[in-house]
This record gives sequence, C-alpha cells and structure tokens, in this order.
Amino acid sequence: MPALPPALQHPDFRRVWLGLLGSGFGTQMVSVAVGWQVYAIHRSAFDLGLIGLAEFLPLALLALPAGQLADRLPRTLIAAGSSFAEAAVVGLLLLVTIKGAAQLWAYVALAALTGAASAVGNPAVRALTPEIVPTDLLASALALRSVAGQAAAVSGPALGGLLFSLRPEAVYAVGCVLLLASGALMLKVTQPDAAEPAGIRGRPPLESLLLGVRFIRSSPIILGAISLDLFAVLFGGAVALLPLYARSILHTGPLGLGVLRSATAVGALAAGIMLARKPLGGRAGRTLLLSVGIFGASIVVFGLSRWFPLSFAALAVSGFVDMLSMNIRSTTVALATPNDVRGRVNAVEGVFISASNELGAFESGSAAALLGAVPAVVAGGAITIALALVWGRVFPPLARVDRLEDIRPS
Repeated sequence: MPALPPALQHPDFRRVWLGLLGSGFGTQMVSVAVGWQVYAIHRSAFDLGLIGLAEFLPLALLALPAGQLADRLPRTLIAAGSSFAEAAVVGLLLLVTIKGAAQLWAYVALAALTGAASAVGNPAVRALTPEIVPTDLLASALALRSVAGQAAAVSGPALGGLLFSLRPEAVYAVGCVLLLASGALMLKVTQPDAAEPAGIRGRPPLESLLLGVRFIRSSPIILGAISLDLFAVLFGGAVALLPLYARSILHTGPLGLGVLRSATAVGALAAGIMLARKPLGGRAGRTLLLSVGIFGASIVVFGLSRWFPLSFAALAVSGFVDMLSMNIRSTTVALATPNDVRGRVNAVEGVFISASNELGAFESGSAAALLGAVPAVVAGGAITIALALVWGRVFPPLARVDRLEDIRPS
C-alpha cells in the first residue's frame, strides 16, 4: 500500500483535508438539487442568476470583518462554526423540499444565509493550511487542498443528481450529515496562538480592517492574478446555466445535470493530481495567461455544442486549465503574505473569487435572459480570451513571474 503524501502525514492537515472533502461533497450535492428545483419553479435563467447574487451579497458586506476575525480568533473555531451554520441551512432546505419546493423566495433567502456562513468561514479556512503546515510542505499541501475540493466536485454533483432522482429529500439529509462531520473534524485541529502582533493591535480599527486591501494593492503580482481570475470567471463562467443547458439544449435529466457539473471537476482533479506530484516550474506568469486563454476557448466550444460528450469534454478542459491558474494564484498569495495579515488578505481574495463565481452566476443568468443562453456563453468566452491577451500588458510584473517558490512575504 503506497504511503500517504508527506503533507497528509501531518495529523492536523489531514483533519483539515478530510473536513474540506466532506464539506465539499455536501455543498456540491446540495447545489445540484437547488439548481434543479429553482429552475423548475419558473423555468427562468434569471432565477438561477438570482441565487448566485444572493450568495454573493453577504460576502461583500462581511468579508473585511471576517478577515479581521480570522486574524484575531482561533481559525479552527471559525471554520467549524461555518460548517455547522451551513449544515443548519441545508436542514432548512430539506424542510422547504418536504413542503413542495414551490417558492423562489425561500431559496433566495437560504442562499443569502449560505453566503453569510461562507463569508465568515472562508478566510479562516484558507488561512489555516499555511499556518499549520511546515513551509517545505506548503506547495504540496495547497495542491492537495485543491484536490480535495475537486475530488468532491467530481463525485458530489453526480451523486447529488442520482440521489435527487431517487428522492429529493435524500440529497439534503446526506449533505447535512457531511457538513456536521466537517465541523467536528475542524474542532480537532490544533493551531498556534492566533493573537495579532502588537504592531497590528495598536493600529486604528479602520486601518486594521483595511490591511488586507492595502497589502494587495501594494503587490501588483497578487492584484493582477486575482483580478484576472475575477474577470475571466465573471464573463467566461457557464456553470450557473447548466440546468438550462441540461434541460433545454442537451435534453438530459437530473443525473445528466450532475454529470455536467462534475465535468469541470474531472479536469481540475487531473490537473490537481499532476500539480501535487510535480509543482509548476518556471514561467508561471505566462502559464497563467495561457491557461486563461484556453479557458475562454473551451467555454466558446461548450456554448456552441449540442452533443453531450463534446459539452462534457469542453467543460473538463475548462476545469483543467482553471486549476492551473488557481494553483498559481493561491500559491502566490500564500507565499507572499505574512501570517498575521493572512486572514484579511484571504478575505479580500475571497471577495474576488466569489464575485467571479456568485456574481458571475448572476451575470450569466441576466445575459442569457437578455441575449439567449448560447450567445451569452459564447460572448463570455470570447471576452475571456481577449482578457488573457491584454492582461500581461496591464500587469507586466505578473507576466514576468518565473518560479513561484522564489516569492517571499513583502
């Protein structure tokens, strides 16, 4: 039997990894059920976008305070509390399903609660790995963390679609249990004292709150990487429209929707395993730009496809290159950020990430409602290709990044 990777031999990181795997399965399964039920109410692409907007708005309001909490309080307690809160929301979704799942407002309200729980927990969760893992294992640990999320994303949607086709309530029941287990694992993680250094504690409250923003503004490499991710997924993302594509264009059912949602994770998982075994070498900045360009091209292919295998393949390619760009971004942030401001920096980065996902879902739904699904997706992919072509000129230091391991905290 092969030995575990060195990072997974670290007991606390192993608990974090298993917790992320469990919560990833739970949320991915639930997202399939929610998407199918929401689209079934009015058959409206705009409703799907509205769910994404409801998940994003709490993040915009809570990100900076959540980042400060992650630098002041034990990050394990915050991460566990976030998982328990999300489990409670899934329990309420179960009640909504039992009562008929016919009211859109209930899904919008619960999406907002999910966004609030995620906004509070994400900075602590993302800052936890660099804090507890030795520096020499950090690159591998970050790749394995991505593998956990993508492994859940590969199987979670398909399993969610299968359970939903058997009995909708089963998806929410299993998801709730997994989120509770994830919170319990986080409580068992031991971490160093999270108290702020005296120099930071003495700062005025507003200045302390904005430290993450100021740090990112002072680093053009970090700002360029995360803003590129924001705009690429904002315009090029098509995940929010998968229920529409599954039902109205590819003519498949809940199981087919789950398989489509798994496609991006299949590609991402392949890239994550590759990166865990052999991290990126040189020319990381150019690799990032190339990955974003290929991502946009794959979205154009998906938008035009009417054949299920081709649609699956296009989404898998998009997931593969998106994992490459995400690994470059997350490794850059982890290596360039001191631990005492890591929560605040991750909170700001989380706003960029969620804006690209949740706000991108709203953009996709709105554009599809105005232009039609196919023109909206194809146009978004074309814009993403254009961004990849010009971003190196907007942020020259990003294009010149060579080896990520040479990056040091500012």
